[in-house]
Amino acid sequence: MSGALAGVDAFMVRVEVDLAKGLPCMHVVGLAESAVREGRERVLAALANAGIELPPRRAIVNLAPADIHKSGTAFDLPMALGLLVAAGWIEPSALAATCVIGELGLDGEVRPVRGALSIADRCRVEGITTMLVPEANAQEAAAVGGMNVIAVPSLQATIAHLTGRVPIPPVALHDAGGISVSTSFNLDYADVKGQAVARRAVEIAAAGQHNLMMVGPPGSGKSMLARRIPGILPPLRAAEAIEVTKVYSVAGRLRAHQALVSERPFRAPHHTISDAAMVGGGGLARPGEVTLAHRGVLFLDELPEFRRGVLEALRQPLEDAVVVVGRARAVITYPASFMFIAAMNPCPCGYYGSGSTPCICSAMQVQRYVARVSGPLLDRIDLHVSVPPLPAHELSHGGESESSAVIRQRVESARQCQLHRYRETQGVFSNGQLGAREVRRFCAIDVAAERRLEQAVRVLGLSARAYHRVLRLARTIADLAGEDAIHRDHVLEAITYRNVDRSALRTAH
Repeated sequence: MSGALAGVDAFMVRVEVDLAKGLPCMHVVGLAESAVREGRERVLAALANAGIELPPRRAIVNLAPADIHKSGTAFDLPMALGLLVAAGWIEPSALAATCVIGELGLDGEVRPVRGALSIADRCRVEGITTMLVPEANAQEAAAVGGMNVIAVPSLQATIAHLTGRVPIPPVALHDAGGISVSTSFNLDYADVKGQAVARRAVEIAAAGQHNLMMVGPPGSGKSMLARRIPGILPPLRAAEAIEVTKVYSVAGRLRAHQALVSERPFRAPHHTISDAAMVGGGGLARPGEVTLAHRGVLFLDELPEFRRGVLEALRQPLEDAVVVVGRARAVITYPASFMFIAAMNPCPCGYYGSGSTPCICSAMQVQRYVARVSGPLLDRIDLHVSVPPLPAHELSHGGESESSAVIRQRVESARQCQLHRYRETQGVFSNGQLGAREVRRFCAIDVAAERRLEQAVRVLGLSARAYHRVLRLARTIADLAGEDAIHRDHVLEAITYRNVDRSALRTAH
């Protein structure tokens, strides 16, 4: 038994080997792609260099189920062991209830492969109790728990283990590689002077996993605020850590001997990124930036500079928290539940409405610049906040700012309230994940607050989606205040985060 990947999940593959009469050769069948078919050369060379001489037979290797495409190099080791079983070198019982993955070097070295955690998780579901994996993937596979993970360094060592000559003990999960989360961050909000409104918006966004856009001139601190968000987010829960690690394992981004990703991802792609690199796809349908940011933060600086197609491709993951990549061979679904943080200047030169530096842009240039970000995308962003330039005296003589550790305590307290509130709601862990039905159930407001919200909808021209997002924001503001009920003041504050530079946006759209 072996395993293959379909998105971030895995399915089991039975590696069948038959030695038949005929000219000595080796054929791999079962919708195997080129990397799998090329494995026959690696397998035969590794066996020869290990001093193993196969009988002069016609070898057929079938990868079942035969109607699903298989890719990657994880089938090298199981194919080699299948040949050895067929040739009588290894007893079939030695591989009972065992899954085998690993790429072979020509000298017999067993090299790491992508997706070991996903395959191990699938093995656990299927009742497979033992895995033979490359040494570099051993901690990752052992993180699933409840399995005997055998780290094999080479084909020779694997044979010695299976024949009982030199048994290899199961791997123990290192404490340092587990799900404990570091709370020491290099970037701290104590370094940020002023910007009380923007800091408040960042705290609300972190407390409820809301999307945030900051608008301000160059040097006002937008990027500084965004890059410190991971330092105030709550630690990954055990289930979240496994989800994130699956993504990074499938993408081939785990370090050797790493068990689980221990901190929330922070992704900040350049504005020249392509559509496929952002949402996933390409020839191999690899995860994109929105999936690499799963359970973490996706930060797009200079938002209007991104290509229109890239920005429009964000609409589905922002709404559904998944990305569906359709290809001729398969349709793959990747997870994409992330906090979306965007920053942009108010105009091409950056100084429109700043007051400190005159803007050199015409009204048409400002309108075209703002129009690069579509209304439907803006509608999916919960908080719009202005980040004005700071006066020089505030930079040099401003008081001490709150540290990330202090803010994180409030954020974690609010998140705990949400975990408790939604403990019986499938797939919901924070206010930012609430759908329309859950908003009606958990975000009830009194008559006075309802009247204010209806007025805001009329004046600001808010859509039905924006209406629900205001209620979700108000729910988070109430959680930060330790209130069970949503009051009028909570709704009023939430409305203010939909009113930043609204005139410019209305003109453009």
